[in-house]
Amino acid sequence: MVFLPSQNSKSSSSAKSKARKTTPAPAPSRAEQARSVAESALDLPVGAVLEVSDRLTDLVEPFAGRQAAQKQLRSYGTQLRRSAKRTERRGSSARRKATTEARKTRNRVEREARKRQRRVETTLKRNRSEVEQRVRQVTDQLAILR
Repeated sequence: MVFLPSQNSKSSSSAKSKARKTTPAPAPSRAEQARSVAESALDLPVGAVLEVSDRLTDLVEPFAGRQAAQKQLRSYGTQLRRSAKRTERRGSSARRKATTEARKTRNRVEREARKRQRRVETTLKRNRSEVEQRVRQVTDQLAILR
């Protein structure tokens, strides 16, 4: 069974009265708007300076001491070597793949060319034999007529 509140219930009538009592907020005055714009104009560069300061701190922090700086530089070197090796492997793999594909294509084209050449040579031999046979027949028939 579903419970539906009656129209006379206390909660619905108080909600209706609250809805009627709320009035929209007054529009901000020109002075308030000007103050808000001025604050934004000042807050933006201050925030940018703080952001740059945080980033510089993050950059400089690993180099605070000599040992820390050396360790960080070794880490950068290791990362760079790994990245270079990874890039080299990708390039090598792509080159091998392209070479293999080119070889397959070349072999396929050569195979097709040989097949067509054999077909043409066979057709030429057959036609030559047929022509020679007909020439012999005609020559024999002419010899008989003479």
